[in-house]
Amino acid sequence: MKRILTIFSALLVMAALLPLGALAADDPADSAEAYILVEAATGAVLTAKNADIPRNCGYLSKLMSLLLIAEDIETGKFRLDTELTASETVRGTKGAVIWLEPSDRLTVEELLKSVIIGNANDATTVLAEASERSIEGFVSRMNSEAFDMGLRNTAFYSPYGYYDERENSTAHDIAEICRALSRYDFLRPYFQTWRDFVKGGATELVSENTLSRTYERHIGFKACHSDEAGYCAAEGGANDGGTCYISVVLGAPDADVSLKAAKKLINRGFTDYKVTATMFPDEMLMPLKVRGGEDAAVEIRLREQSRIVVPRGVTELATVTVLPEYITAPVKKGQRIGTAGFYSGKELVCEADIVAGGDVARLSYGYIFVKTLAKMLK
Repeated sequence: MKRILTIFSALLVMAALLPLGALAADDPADSAEAYILVEAATGAVLTAKNADIPRNCGYLSKLMSLLLIAEDIETGKFRLDTELTASETVRGTKGAVIWLEPSDRLTVEELLKSVIIGNANDATTVLAEASERSIEGFVSRMNSEAFDMGLRNTAFYSPYGYYDERENSTAHDIAEICRALSRYDFLRPYFQTWRDFVKGGATELVSENTLSRTYERHIGFKACHSDEAGYCAAEGGANDGGTCYISVVLGAPDADVSLKAAKKLINRGFTDYKVTATMFPDEMLMPLKVRGGEDAAVEIRLREQSRIVVPRGVTELATVTVLPEYITAPVKKGQRIGTAGFYSGKELVCEADIVAGGDVARLSYGYIFVKTLAKMLK
């Protein structure tokens, strides 16, 4: 039998899926085919439309390429000042380019700028081949990384985002890639640059994401368009306190709509939500009885306390714990015992595991004999 205990807490506790109010009829995001807004640190989804429906996302696929290169730099595979040489593969590169020729040498930093600001596919080729020796090997790693990140609705067939009817992703999956990218602080100056030059000043780079020069909260990521994907934007915005929201807008009718929608979603996150820390006291959870154990009870606690997102108007949540009346030994520290559900009114905000705080061994005849002998000798 389980016992259910309701605790009314004045603490701000746990939010995971707290939808914003309905969008206004003239909201720019409403005309897009899909969108999502998430808080970067927690991954909390605050509002979404068709966010898990696979569709072509155009050059936004290149964000996964950038994530892999960022990982390579962090792990020391190469440095920002490492010079890389273009191979024969750059010949005839389609789409945006910086007109690389075989044997041209650029630093990793110049190539990163070219991809992030100028969306250059030939620069992407050089980085991909330096990372995994071949484009095919790099694409294979892109898909492996996506799988490891839990992105089950994403498939890559090139590092560029060329149209391929088999290549798809979702607003949610792109947002997860952006969350990972947002942790690489060394990328931020490139993402925040609207215009720059490479190749000794001979080649100009201009970002399609005009928010990089007009939006004070902008930290990244990319805007793009194609006939198949429409106008798309993945945008990140942060405040001075380090709180960061990420929006993804897919299939907008024009560039102005996609960028306005991305910016407005992030601003709504800052206006309607705040990030705080869970402070649910373990003292509110009484020890749980243990049957057949060397101890009569075991301490219990929440598995972890963490940062959370809550609506600005929420000051009190109800906590409902679901626990058995007792547990049978043996008990292992960290073993899941029950759950704590957190409610705003009747709406379940989030659930957290309640776990054992220590070990309790099974009662044995040897243990009983030793205890009995100890009492007799007193």
